[in-house]
Amino acid sequence: MKNFISVKDIPSLQYALDVAFDVKENPFAYQHLGKNKTMVLIFFNSSLRTRLSTQKAAMNMGMNTMVLNVNEDGWQLESDLGVVMDGDKPEHLLEAIPVIGQYCDVIGVRSFARFQNKEDDYSEKIISQFVEYAGVPVVSMEGATRHPLQSYADLVTIEEFKQKERPKVVLTWAPHPRALPQAVANSFVEWMRETDYELVVTHPEGYELAPDFIGNVKVEYNQKKAFEEADFIYAKNWASYSSYGQILSKDLSWTVNEEKMALTNNAKFMHCLPVRRNVVVTDGVIDSKNSIVVPQAANREVTAQAVLKMILEEL
Repeated sequence: MKNFISVKDIPSLQYALDVAFDVKENPFAYQHLGKNKTMVLIFFNSSLRTRLSTQKAAMNMGMNTMVLNVNEDGWQLESDLGVVMDGDKPEHLLEAIPVIGQYCDVIGVRSFARFQNKEDDYSEKIISQFVEYAGVPVVSMEGATRHPLQSYADLVTIEEFKQKERPKVVLTWAPHPRALPQAVANSFVEWMRETDYELVVTHPEGYELAPDFIGNVKVEYNQKKAFEEADFIYAKNWASYSSYGQILSKDLSWTVNEEKMALTNNAKFMHCLPVRRNVVVTDGVIDSKNSIVVPQAANREVTAQAVLKMILEEL
């Protein structure tokens, strides 16, 4: 595997699951692959789980790691092409990226949607430049449109906790005070479409995901109806795609609560974290025995390590 930007980069879903469960059972068995190799983790945006899990995964593989918080630890970087650089950004990505590539064997990049230009965001302007100019494999630690490491971990978590071969998985929009990217939702749907699960997406009107991601997945605008007989409830906010980056609703009636969870088939509750309690989900739900947000987060290390194993095996 050369790069890891989306589900399309893995050899197959089953192979990816096999690798993930292998490294989960034997986390230090493949350190020879990473010996004397270095991973640079570049963050244009803040992180807790992604930073710690990816750095730990690289260490499990025997790799050295370096972390760069852009605009804090280094120069502010310009990403636009053809720009006259007479402002506050003294270095361009076109020089920075290949230089970084000289210092490492794998680069991880985290760069959120900016909500300034839909075309720039959905072309993955930042990560695409890393893929083109780095000269080494690139791992997306969340881009403008996808969060593949999270979705990979979500898949592993569902496989671990499912009680039947074809569970009903519901992705539900939830309210939030800020406009959040569509990346987690897009990526989750993209990965779930590769499975045989029954997938339902529920959200208020105006929050439809991009057609390339939602495809023919069932969309149910009645949240309570969507929850009926569900085996997994995955809550996540995202801003509007059609009215790009806008908050069209803060309706707290979409908060995941105990009443709605009672409609499910004793469903497990999932969220990528961080989560705003009693906005996205009530305390009673996230603190219940059916909440699997911590095991879900723990699997971020597993899947990051699985990705690195697949990449390092081909270096």
